[in-house]
Amino acid sequence: MTTTFVTAAFCILDGDRLLTVRKAGSSRFQLPGGKIDPGETPRQAAVREALEEVGVDLAGVPDAALGRFHEVAANEPGAFVDATVFVAALPAGADPAPRAEIAEQRWLCIDDELPEDLAPLLARHVVPALRVHRARA
Repeated sequence: MTTTFVTAAFCILDGDRLLTVRKAGSSRFQLPGGKIDPGETPRQAAVREALEEVGVDLAGVPDAALGRFHEVAANEPGAFVDATVFVAALPAGADPAPRAEIAEQRWLCIDDELPEDLAPLLARHVVPALRVHRARA
């Protein structure tokens, strides 16, 4: 039986830069986000995860739904991720820093060539969709 993790995440943007994180024990960078808890909406889960993982409170920040994407999981061999992804600007005065299971964070210029160490969901689906989203804005 194939495992699918239902998750939610935020594209936190500072201009043309996207915040990515690497969880402890992983070599792949992904978005701040994680599994949706029982009773949570995808947005509530994404807000909770952003606060837990990088200390950024997006509860009152305007955002847009980027989409829902399905791809192989970066950190779970043989599993898939079904992610609902939102986009928000980094709030004024916010200073993201790795917390909880996050070992490292890195800003990525979304217009540049993508590094090889991105999670498949981010490289194959989210960044291309984010580029289209920004072009329409």
